[in-house]
Amino acid sequence: MKKTEGQKRTIIENILPQIDGGLYPIKRVVGETVTVSADIFSDGHDVVNAVVVYRHESQKKWRESPMQAKGNDVWIGSFPIEKRGKYEYTVQAWIDHPLTWQAGFRKKAMAGQNMKVELQIGADLLQQYSQDYPNTTFKKFKAYIDLFRDEAKYKEAAWAAMSSELESLFNEFPLKKFPHTSEQILAVKVERKKAAFSAWYEFFPRSTSREWGQHGTFQDCKRVIDEVAKMGFDTVYFPPIHAIGEVNRKGKNNSVISQPEDPGSPWAIGSKYGGHTSIHSELGTLEDFKDLVQYTKDRGIEIALDIAFQCAPDHPWVKEHPDWFKWRPDGTVQYAENPPKKYEDILPIYFETEDWEALWTALKDVMVYWVKQGINIFRIDNPHTKSFRFWEWAIGEINAQFPDIIFLAEAFTRPRIMEHLAKIGFQQSYTYFTWREDKASLSEYMQELTKTNMRNYYRPNFWPNTPDILPDHLQYAPPALFKSRYVLAATLSSNYGMYGPSYEFCLNIPDEKRKEYIDSEKYELKAWDWHYWNDTKELIWRVNMARKKHPALQSTYNITLCQTDNPHLMAYMKCTDDLSDILYIVVNMNTDWQQGYVQVPLHQIGVKDNQVLEVHDLLTNQRYRWEQSWNYVALDPSHYPAHIFSVKKIDR
Repeated sequence: MKKTEGQKRTIIENILPQIDGGLYPIKRVVGETVTVSADIFSDGHDVVNAVVVYRHESQKKWRESPMQAKGNDVWIGSFPIEKRGKYEYTVQAWIDHPLTWQAGFRKKAMAGQNMKVELQIGADLLQQYSQDYPNTTFKKFKAYIDLFRDEAKYKEAAWAAMSSELESLFNEFPLKKFPHTSEQILAVKVERKKAAFSAWYEFFPRSTSREWGQHGTFQDCKRVIDEVAKMGFDTVYFPPIHAIGEVNRKGKNNSVISQPEDPGSPWAIGSKYGGHTSIHSELGTLEDFKDLVQYTKDRGIEIALDIAFQCAPDHPWVKEHPDWFKWRPDGTVQYAENPPKKYEDILPIYFETEDWEALWTALKDVMVYWVKQGINIFRIDNPHTKSFRFWEWAIGEINAQFPDIIFLAEAFTRPRIMEHLAKIGFQQSYTYFTWREDKASLSEYMQELTKTNMRNYYRPNFWPNTPDILPDHLQYAPPALFKSRYVLAATLSSNYGMYGPSYEFCLNIPDEKRKEYIDSEKYELKAWDWHYWNDTKELIWRVNMARKKHPALQSTYNITLCQTDNPHLMAYMKCTDDLSDILYIVVNMNTDWQQGYVQVPLHQIGVKDNQVLEVHDLLTNQRYRWEQSWNYVALDPSHYPAHIFSVKKIDR
């Protein structure tokens, strides 16, 4: 035991945030803060003080940020995230002898006791500052020491001892005697901003031709990229672009019998023409792809590539590495299933193979290959059906070499599994937003995502639809519902995505057997009118412009759910920490015209008695003056299903 160990008296417990006892780092991006809490106490009645201690991995010296007591021995403090990389943090606490002395001095003086001895004790205590601080700081206390020792100035000294000025000095320059620093060192992983703020648009490159029945190419994709850029998206997600299996190829509408002209599902990866590092020949060459990647970057957009670790029966790996698959007694591999869905054209990879090290390396090398072709974002297909330990290893290895890489987990599964994938490294995650239809369930879900410990590791990405999912509420629904669901996705979450052009064209006819789109382009070529501009695309453009301009929409976690008197109206506020950007959003959850009153939490945004609110609707450009907490709104979803108000405080 160290010499001073027995003289330490503070106890530090329950430091938060932490993930599974510190097993995994919490997540942040530059510009965010980490708010730290801990239970801190001591024996007796002395005053306790505490700080958050933190440093970036590039720094040797620890920095400190003060903590405040919030009652019941709970202390809270915070520190800023200023650069990429890794931060460490913990908590330090100590008995604050100067503040303890001052608190006792005040009580005794108010009780009418003679304080001459207490003044001498205070002078001796302040003398210790000469040992802990340089002369320039000690001079701030020297005048108090002289005053406390001058018996002729007793009354003046007593008032000075109790002053708030001296208390402020004690807080500014703490005297730490026998400080206790927690041995638990926690970590923060800091990633690029796009991990926390992005707008995804998914389309099939093969559906970019101008002619029906004609396979699209990477060159054709350029004009679609231009349309996506006009709508304001910053990420384009491509389904797999690899050679498609010919064995058990699927036909239209998931038919197990295909025709010669059927292109097959892009997720049935691999054929005699190559595997996961191949490019489907009708899309173009590798050089064509790299040219498209650069073309897209030049327009402020990144391409996210689908990584689906599964194989068509004729994938080269099936012959080259048979141990990577689990063979049945009849010499076949059971195709993938997710009842009632069946994937006869896909073989799952066997992660319990004895050759797992070679398998892991090969899978990681696939992703590294595409990184070297210019891809920095991956949407991982069904990661929950592959080894969690593989993902933790692979993402760690790749992010160590390429820190800009972002992995999105496409896992619509049980909560604990989705959460674990986020803990082990996935920067973004698909969510249950797709099925949260009503105000109550959506409000509850937002509370879970933003006000619980999930905030520290789970970055949601809200998708109202996918090629696999046309949710019940959108089936046969009018455009108004597509619009409102879009606004909810894009304003509740700072990361969102949509599968187009099915969404902006409001396609709503399902395949009744599979609850997905009828005539799905997963199994056939399409030729869309990409230049068609409707009011849904206009709404998308306006919302994306608001997201780019207003920092309050660039975080998921700054939401305050607000009250309304109409259950069909959902209201919420988003603010930056310094309140320089305040947005108030109201969404009509119904497809009919709705009106009602919505409440603004005036105290939360610091509205004074002599102030009112000027609200500017970023969708309609209309302005209103709100003079009280409850305010009237009306929304006709045939035009705009929502208000996105920019809020300014002005004098009456």
